[in-house]
Amino acid sequence: MIDLKLLKERREQIKENIKNRRMKVDVDEVIKLGDERLDFLSKVEKLRNRRNEVAANMKQKLEDIKRKALIEEGKKLKDDIAELEQKLENVEKLYYDSAKKIPNFSDEDAPVGSEDEGAVIEIKKVGTPRVFNFKPLDHVELGKKNDLIDFETATKVSGNKFYYLKNEAVMLELALSQFAITVAVKHGFTPVITPDVAKTEILEGIGFSPRGEESNIYALDGMSECLVGTAEITLGGYYSGQILKEEDFPIRFVGLSHCFRREAGGAGQFSKGLYRVHQFSKVEMFVYSLPDESKNEHMNILSIEEEIFQALGLAYRVVDTPTADLGAPAARKFDIEAWLPGRGENGEYGEVTSCSNCLDYQSRSLGIRYKDKDGKINYCHTLNGTAIAISRALVAIIENYQNEDGSIDIPEVLLPYMCGITKINARS
Repeated sequence: MIDLKLLKERREQIKENIKNRRMKVDVDEVIKLGDERLDFLSKVEKLRNRRNEVAANMKQKLEDIKRKALIEEGKKLKDDIAELEQKLENVEKLYYDSAKKIPNFSDEDAPVGSEDEGAVIEIKKVGTPRVFNFKPLDHVELGKKNDLIDFETATKVSGNKFYYLKNEAVMLELALSQFAITVAVKHGFTPVITPDVAKTEILEGIGFSPRGEESNIYALDGMSECLVGTAEITLGGYYSGQILKEEDFPIRFVGLSHCFRREAGGAGQFSKGLYRVHQFSKVEMFVYSLPDESKNEHMNILSIEEEIFQALGLAYRVVDTPTADLGAPAARKFDIEAWLPGRGENGEYGEVTSCSNCLDYQSRSLGIRYKDKDGKINYCHTLNGTAIAISRALVAIIENYQNEDGSIDIPEVLLPYMCGITKINARS
């Protein structure tokens, strides 16, 4: 969450930021709840102080009538304090639940608006989309032709939007994971295989909504845990509630995890096949940074993402995500969109990675701080970025590396991880 001390001081700026993000949060109501909370705190504190005075007086020699009066007052104070504490608890919960809905401050350079409004800014294009001398197939057709992906059986066994990977596609997924982790480790990231389950308070601290119809998260029935939608959650929760040392920064993790997403409202022609599914594997970068270094760390994450996709030989573009599409935690986000020949009539760019600078938004909620050289305690910044989302990378590779006979070449950079497989030969 944002620094709640700034609610009144930056009230109008916060309102404008919420408007730019196309979100609905009543800031005035949050401030009102905050004032009510402080009022109850003050009243409870006064009654507690009086209770302490009564207890101290009871230790003295007193006439029976005075002692009786103090006993009666003590009983009433106990009841009044309990009643006020309950009211305080209720208001406090409403206050913090409402405050958590306030999004992070957007970076001043983030484009204002939404993708639907055409506010996306293209920063650059890299590579030239492949021009085919035959009509290319999409990855669903190629997956069936080469016995690589089985959606039908997965639907029978698990439900819609699940899939089986088979044959060379399995090797390709493992190769992509190994390659992305190798690149990140080369850049100083510590490799981690994370849990696929996280506690609700960790998800909320990261900025995900674990409950409700609009949630994209699978909550485990009768439990306080959820399946993670990204390793950002488990890597971000790694240091929750801890005070770190300034000299330890930056702390860079690269985590491999399964990801589970309900993908509510994710229908449409551009969501077909592997592009938008309920379960996939992902290699995620996560950085804990000192505040004055987070912008550089953000660009470093983006450069690693670009390195990976350039090495894979895929044409892509980098876009600056507009405010309405940032989500609550990110102050600024860059996406890489790879060229997907099977999308639309003639191919289109589709998002394959994102990287976000969340400033101190997540660290405040999760209580992640550091002690500087002067002994002062501060909140660190957190950043995240996709090294490789396997299912979407598979879409891009299968479609871009296809041949007229339906076979698929393997990108050269992945060959060391493919156990001698250099080409996927068509099976039909």
